[in-house]
Amino acid sequence: MKHRKEPPGDKNIIGTKVVAVRTAKGLKQKEFLAKLQTFGLDISPTSLSRLEGQYRLVQDFEVLAIAKALDITVGELLGEVTS
Repeated sequence: MKHRKEPPGDKNIIGTKVVAVRTAKGLKQKEFLAKLQTFGLDISPTSLSRLEGQYRLVQDFEVLAIAKALDITVGELLGEVTS
């Protein structure tokens, strides 16, 4: 896996969480993209990379599909802390 040479952007707050959960689950970007398609979200590899790097805005319907594909809640994806 290539590491980013640039610092994260500021277009979204979920990018780093997507990377962390996706890699913890052993999913490669290509596999994750296929899983996103099963939840009705068809984005390009470049778009996913930009999302994960926080260089791309994320629509509300995308947040929902991403959370479902990662099998986590939207709250978890957004960084909500539960006790």
